[in-house]
Amino acid sequence: MRFRDPRTINLTPLWVLIGVNVLVFIATSISSGSILGVSNAIANQAGVSSATIASQPWTILTALFIHDGIYHILFNMLTLYFFGMYVLALVGETKFFLVYFIGGIVGNALFMLLAPSNSLAVGASGAIFALGGVLVVLVPRLKVMIFPLPIPMDLWISILVSFLLLTFVADVAWQAHLGGLLTGIAAGYIFKRQASHRRY
Repeated sequence: MRFRDPRTINLTPLWVLIGVNVLVFIATSISSGSILGVSNAIANQAGVSSATIASQPWTILTALFIHDGIYHILFNMLTLYFFGMYVLALVGETKFFLVYFIGGIVGNALFMLLAPSNSLAVGASGAIFALGGVLVVLVPRLKVMIFPLPIPMDLWISILVSFLLLTFVADVAWQAHLGGLLTGIAAGYIFKRQASHRRY
């Protein structure tokens, strides 16, 4: 699969998505009184948990826009920009949004299924890993670097390494990452098959 000419790519959907995340972060930081972490009250109302999903079904979506501190949103938005730019170039705006939101929702669902019932998750990481999953299938050999390693590596290796490293970090919802990644990989195979059929 080939990238479109970068000059023809409309990055507005990506900037809008990043902008919404940043605005929500600013609003929740003001409400919490700190940029270092979201308040328990906000997390309980907008974060996703199997213990509260029946009474707060909206949280399976709102959790994607809540971030627990400046480093959380900074890392997620930088990754969203780079993954999103490539996915937009490969499959276009509609499929980009479908992968992002379906991946995020599936990630949150898997988190509720596998995590302890009293656990709560916030963040866009599941949706972002879904974008990464698409790239793993469509451009696995794309050379990238992950901070702080100054060594170019295949994209599929960098995403696998990132997933494994984050899995062992305390208080990280690896279940959501896994759900998003698997969703993205499945979508990538669908897109690849569609592209191959269009060639004939």
